[in-house]
Amino acid sequence: MIQLSGLLDTEAIRKDFPILDRTVHDGKPLVYLDNAATSQKPRQVLDALSAYYERHNANVHRGVHVLAEEATELYEGARDKVAAFINAPSRDEVIFTKNASESLNLVANMLGWADEPYKVDRDTEIVITEMEHHSNIVPWQLLSQRTGATLRWFGLTEDGRLDLSQIEQVITEETKIVSFVLVSNILGTHNPVEAIVRRAQEVGALVLIDASQAAPHMPLDVQALQADFVAFTGHKMCGPTGIGVLWGRQELLEDLPPFLGGGEMIETVSMHSSTYAPAPHKFEAGTPPIAQAVGLGAAVDYLTGIGMEKIAAHEDALTRYALESLSRVSGLRIIGPATAEERGAAISFALGDIHPHDVGQVLDELGIAVRVGHHCARPVCLRYGIPATTRASFYLYSTPAEVDALAEGLEHVRNFFG
Repeated sequence: MIQLSGLLDTEAIRKDFPILDRTVHDGKPLVYLDNAATSQKPRQVLDALSAYYERHNANVHRGVHVLAEEATELYEGARDKVAAFINAPSRDEVIFTKNASESLNLVANMLGWADEPYKVDRDTEIVITEMEHHSNIVPWQLLSQRTGATLRWFGLTEDGRLDLSQIEQVITEETKIVSFVLVSNILGTHNPVEAIVRRAQEVGALVLIDASQAAPHMPLDVQALQADFVAFTGHKMCGPTGIGVLWGRQELLEDLPPFLGGGEMIETVSMHSSTYAPAPHKFEAGTPPIAQAVGLGAAVDYLTGIGMEKIAAHEDALTRYALESLSRVSGLRIIGPATAEERGAAISFALGDIHPHDVGQVLDELGIAVRVGHHCARPVCLRYGIPATTRASFYLYSTPAEVDALAEGLEHVRNFFG
């Protein structure tokens, strides 16, 4: 039996999340285990959003009246908070987008339009991995189709890890960009950043890391990662939807062209040409997601107040407990690493021959919310010969009792389908 040490005071934390008091389906307590899709929001974030709209709502940067100045201070204050949260060398390296997908697309398009030495063209290669979210596959497919660049990728081992045995043949002198996920949203795998970054640096390739499943769950230090870009999203880390982040090295942001054109991202405009504002505003055309950034800033305050190291320890203990509990469910097969080492708190599995959608539906009737499908990572399902998976994912407010409810619910599913 796993010794559950390092757990947070979830009883106190859960009081901050109004939705966790909900009941569903005739009074069943909500067991929310779909945190890899989106997290729930604490009162502190909800209050920050309400306060912004009730007291400070205005457009940013352009006005001299008091509301505009207050809104600008809140918006740019959120940038300061995010920069500190990820240990960015400069606040000007933090770009607000609408989600991680936009952040990843932003980099792909910048490289497609860039001059040398960053330009992606028919003589260059792009490297990704087979475990990527579709948001880190499709933009690179589009870029390769548009430019003629060759798209290459790392495959997967049987236990759900990257196969780096041919790393020197995959990342070559022709590679311009290596883009990969830090923690897989479907497999839970925590990828070996150092080995990939080292090889990319050897050949002069840029590195983009998708940290969407990492930023909410563990300390994220962009300087320690030694990547060139890091992308993540707000709604998975207690923040609102509609806000994402792209961090990029200052010198790259200065050299690379903007993707979206419009207000705010300009310095001067004439009918013949335009010049652009310095980063980050160079990449934030139009009215930005102001309220969402304020909410993200409040989420950063909330998570920082608890401590990312403590959140990581809580999830590690809970994941170990969940893996042991699920191992006792007859016919259940973990898709991905079966041990807690080098993995996150999202666990995908198959339950015998029962289709994941049926598993999810029966669990929902018990009040247990999980995710079913290919989780926007269909190549992983193809790799392991399965139509889809059921995924349970935990967060700072998840409890051992909810893990027990999941295990008991899966036994009910087995009995239901005979």
